[in-house]
Amino acid sequence: MKANSYFSLIILFAAVTSLVWINRKRALTLPDATTWKTNDSIDLWVNKIVSEETQLSYRYHELPVCKPSKSIRERESLGEKILGDTIEKSSYKLHVGRNEPCLTLCSKVLSTENVTNLKSKIIDKYRIIWLLDHLPAVHINRYTGDHIGIPLGEKKEQNDGEAIILYNHHDITIHYNQVGSNWQIILFEVNPRSVQQYGIDDCSPSDESPIILNSNSEFIVVNWTYSVNWIETSTLWAQRWDQYLKGHRSNWPPIMISLMIVLFSSCMAANVLVRTLYAEERRYDNNDNEDPKTATGWISVYGDVFRPPTRRMLLSALVGSGVQVGGMSMVVIVFTALGFLHPSNRGGLLNAILFMFVWMSVFGGYFSTRVYKNLGGEDWKKNAICTIFFFPGIIFGVFVVLSLFLWSSHASTGVSFETFISLVAIWFISGPLSYFGSYYAWGKVMDKQPTVTNEIPRQIPNQVWYRHPIITILMGGILPFVVVFYELYYIVVSLWLHQRFYVWFGFLFLTFLILILTCIEISIVMCFFQLKAEDYRWWWRSYLTSGAMAFYVFLFTIHFLITRLQITHFTSVVLYLGYSFMVCFAFFVITGSIGFFSCYYFVQTIYAGVSTED
Repeated sequence: MKANSYFSLIILFAAVTSLVWINRKRALTLPDATTWKTNDSIDLWVNKIVSEETQLSYRYHELPVCKPSKSIRERESLGEKILGDTIEKSSYKLHVGRNEPCLTLCSKVLSTENVTNLKSKIIDKYRIIWLLDHLPAVHINRYTGDHIGIPLGEKKEQNDGEAIILYNHHDITIHYNQVGSNWQIILFEVNPRSVQQYGIDDCSPSDESPIILNSNSEFIVVNWTYSVNWIETSTLWAQRWDQYLKGHRSNWPPIMISLMIVLFSSCMAANVLVRTLYAEERRYDNNDNEDPKTATGWISVYGDVFRPPTRRMLLSALVGSGVQVGGMSMVVIVFTALGFLHPSNRGGLLNAILFMFVWMSVFGGYFSTRVYKNLGGEDWKKNAICTIFFFPGIIFGVFVVLSLFLWSSHASTGVSFETFISLVAIWFISGPLSYFGSYYAWGKVMDKQPTVTNEIPRQIPNQVWYRHPIITILMGGILPFVVVFYELYYIVVSLWLHQRFYVWFGFLFLTFLILILTCIEISIVMCFFQLKAEDYRWWWRSYLTSGAMAFYVFLFTIHFLITRLQITHFTSVVLYLGYSFMVCFAFFVITGSIGFFSCYYFVQTIYAGVSTED
């Protein structure tokens, strides 16, 4: 697999992707600074309500709240639609520099059904996502810190039982930086509270006691009010996302620990491998009369080490999928670490993932067919079709099943038919590209193996219990999981607890490189000891050894579900496990492909010095 055999593919890929990436400005760059003049009207947009308890999101305007007379929605990207974003214009009236002590938005009469709906949402700790000048609202609590999103209400224990309190008043604080006559919004802060009030013409509090939702009441009248306060700050516009992206963690210690683990284990493995290989090669070279057929150890299986494995088409499809997903992950991580994918571009990261998955299908098809041909396969068209449908088909099938659960729950993350068709179209676009890569690879000369495969398979000696395939595979997945555990934990927290944006992509890039080195190392070591035990069935074992780290990742997600998440709804558990399975399957094909290619080149290298001439 020399570089010149696919140089033209790299040039084509670079030219096309560069052109498309440049023209997708909204998804890749930080928007220009928005400036406002005094008394300018600013639109406050509402998105959705989210919960750590259910992991189901709903449209904000599905709640019995104040709605504008005409519904105006922002055009969402494909990534935003998949994430369930439904960005709509609200009824709130904000003007630059104008402080408002208290304004009445509307008065709503809540029926028993409305009260029941609100109570269930408050019990499940739902938070509201508001947007102002692309900034999400932050709720600052002196006890729990600041969180993105505004609580819908709270549950309190009282002497006479449990009370469900509805927040009907919002204190909006807008931090701004003024440059001349231009105003720039720096921070959007909202603190809710519950206050009983008079009628709609007067929003001054009549009673500081909160609004308690009582399902026994037939109707409850709620006045929705808000206040606006503008506060000047010295923070520059370029630094306004620091409040949202700041973290309270030190990344370097776990990165250094992972590096130390890799370096220490690499030195030990290299020492053992080099000493063993050199010792056996010296003994073999010094004895000119020794026949490889009578040798022992890894040299004795020279005539079977390149024997094609069973289910080689499936293995080739998995390898090709790993190249596709791994290349997609690397490019997206690099672009994000360089700052091209900013959190202000909602759905931009998911758009980039879908976009790179399509273009990386060229490489997926190429390497799948390349491996299939080296394994002696003949039906390259069938292998190309298998590569196109195997990994995407499983992911898409799980996604459809999860969508059925979302549709039954009427959640906003349940994709529409239009979005569903868009995803199918993306899949059909990647298919021809993958087929083109397969066609290009089939025309290349297959790799010349250093040894000739015997016609009759060699008998494999009985192996001790700790060399059983299941045990060695499970052992091989431990170290790659350990080196990524710390970063993986914070990714899971950011995704499922909705507390912060995940922004440590520079450290994620370093962790990804460490993962690659670890998979290479552990795969080569386990492969060599397998060959030394005269077991030449290394093809599948090389893939599964490093790919086993996905098994531990899935166990970790289950542990996180039990210990950190407080999910009680069956649909939410299914969604969590379904999405976790898709991520773990992606980990499996990525790390498995790394292990496969590592062992492939390692085996070719060590057997290149074994002479098989009579």
